[in-house]
Formats: sequence, structure tokens, C-alpha cells
Amino acid sequence: MKQAVCICASNMAGSGSASISLRLCEHIARLAGALGTPCKILDLRQDALSPCTGCGACFPGRRCAHDRDFNRIYEKLASSCALFLVSPHYAPIPAKLCMLLEKREEITFLPCWRDNSYRSELSGLPTGIVSHGGRGEWARKSYKAMVNDTIANALSTIQCRTIPYAPEWDTGLALCLSRTREDASPFPIQEYDWPAILQALRDDTAMVLGAA
Repeated sequence: MKQAVCICASNMAGSGSASISLRLCEHIARLAGALGTPCKILDLRQDALSPCTGCGACFPGRRCAHDRDFNRIYEKLASSCALFLVSPHYAPIPAKLCMLLEKREEITFLPCWRDNSYRSELSGLPTGIVSHGGRGEWARKSYKAMVNDTIANALSTIQCRTIPYAPEWDTGLALCLSRTREDASPFPIQEYDWPAILQALRDDTAMVLGAA
């Protein structure tokens, strides 16, 4: 039985198991399991990904010639039935997620420009994008434009199929904070409305798996 994959794109090494991105991934994995689809979480903080240098050495074998961690992730994606990407807003998306997307794009682009009928191993893979952070409706719309749309544009070049959450959220789900507060840390303490988030994740997970 094929499994789904959920990628935790956070760069925040210090947050450990308390990472909001990881917590969202864990909820998605549980929801997918309840729907009968096992889901593997891939935490990019554990991988030493490197940027694509455009060397072209991936063309013969459709794998990066220099990055074993990327290849291991790519193998899991290629054998999955659905993909979830959970990303906070950075500038605009986390660095390791950029590295993952750019290498996947290069592996697809090189054979595709020679043969427009080429279909990658990820062609048609149903993908759900979940962004999070910020506060208020203005932040949700901003995160859609900066995070969800950016990731969806990259996914389209590698032939994945982004599943809409709603007509106005055609590139996935954006989740906002309920409030923030300060403590001794330089970072804000972020609080979420978890019951509402779980309902949104339940709906989104069902839609992505339903498209698989």
C-alpha cells in the first residue's frame, strides 16, 4: 500500500519537537491514518540539503549527483500517493524547502525541454500546501500570496497537482495565529486556535487524499 508524505519545512532547529510545523505535520499524519492512508513525516531540519548548482549531472539518472539526502527524500516522494507541504513564512519560504524544490525542478526541466511529452515520477501527484504564521485575515491573504502561491508555482513546474482548499484558497490552506505574547526569548510566543485548525486540517487532508 502506498503512503502519503508530509514535509515539515521549518528551519527552526531550536524548537525541536515543539515546532508548530512539526505539530501540524503530526496532525495531518494522524488524520491521514484515520482515513486509511499511512503518512510518513519528513522533517527537513534533519537533512543536510545543498543548493542546486545547475551542473546537469542529474540528467542521465534523474537524481542529484551530489546530494544523498535529496535523493532519499525524492525516492520517498516518487513512491508516495499524496504529498503535504507544511511551511512557515520566512523569505518567503524556508531555505531547505527552496533547495528541495529547485532540484526537483531541474530534474524535471532537463528531460522536458528535449521532449515536451515527458512526465516526471511526480507527475499528477496530489499535493496539499499548508502555510502558517501571522495574525488576522490580512495575514492569511498575505501568506497565501507569499508562501502558498510561491510553492504552488514551483510545484507546477515539476508536474505536481496542487489541491485547492476552497475557491478563494486555490493554492492550499493558510493558518493564522490567535494571539502573540512576549517572554525572555527574542521570538514571540505564538498561540493558535487548535480546534479550528484541526477542523481545517481534517477537511484539507480528506480533499488531498480523495484526489489520490
